[in-house]
Amino acid sequence: MEALQRRVADAARFADDLEFDPAAVSLADDATLAGDRPVVAGVDQAFLDDRAVSAVVCLRGGTVVERVHAVTDLSVPYVPGLLSFREGGPILAAFERLEATPDVVLFDGSGRIHYRQAGLATHLGVVLDVPSVGVAKNLLCGRIEADVDGRPAGWRAPVVADADLDAPDGTVVGYAYQSRQYDSNPVINPLYVSPGHRVSAGTAVDLVAALCDGYKLPEPTRLADAYAEECKAEHG
Repeated sequence: MEALQRRVADAARFADDLEFDPAAVSLADDATLAGDRPVVAGVDQAFLDDRAVSAVVCLRGGTVVERVHAVTDLSVPYVPGLLSFREGGPILAAFERLEATPDVVLFDGSGRIHYRQAGLATHLGVVLDVPSVGVAKNLLCGRIEADVDGRPAGWRAPVVADADLDAPDGTVVGYAYQSRQYDSNPVINPLYVSPGHRVSAGTAVDLVAALCDGYKLPEPTRLADAYAEECKAEHG
C-alpha cells in the first residue's frame, strides 16, 4: 500500500492545472455570474459499524446544486496513514451517483500533508483526475515555523516538509489556516489545508478561505458532514 501511495504522489500535480479562475470561487449568489461560477464539491463520511456513509455536496456559489450519498461496506481496517484504502472505495461509490461535474473537490482529510504525500485528497484526486484539496482538522506531519495558538481569523502559515514527510526538507506542502475565532473560546485550532491534485498549496488555501462562511469548516465540507450524519440517521 505504501508503494502504491508513492506512485500516486508521483502521478499527482501539486501545481495549478485548473479550468476555472480561482477568483471566481465564492459563496456569493449573483444571478449574473451563476453560470460562470465553478462547481465546488465537498466530501465527508459518517460510519455505521462496518459501513461507511459517504456524502458529496456540490455548490455553485452559495447554492447547493446536487447532493448524493452511498452506503458501502468497509473491507479494509483502520490504519493511520492508509485511510484512502479504507475510505476511498466508498467515496468513489458516491461519486458514481453524481450527475454534476465538479470543477474542484474539497475532502475532509489530508492531501500532500501526508507521510508519502498521498493523503485521501491526493489519492482520489488522481483517481478522478479532478483538482482536489485536503482540509484536515489535525496536522498529520510536517512542521509549522510559527505558534498556531490564538491566531486571528484569516491567519495562515506554511506547513513545510520535515523528516517524517517524503519530500525535500522545507518544501511547502500546505498551510495552517485559521478560518475563524470565537469571542467565547479564543483557542480554536486552525485547519490544515493541502493540495490534493492539480492545485498548488497557495491556491488550495485561497479556495478554502473563499469558502468559509462564518464557520470553522469551509461550506462544502461542512454541508457534506451534515448530510452524511443525516443519511447515517436514516440508515442506522
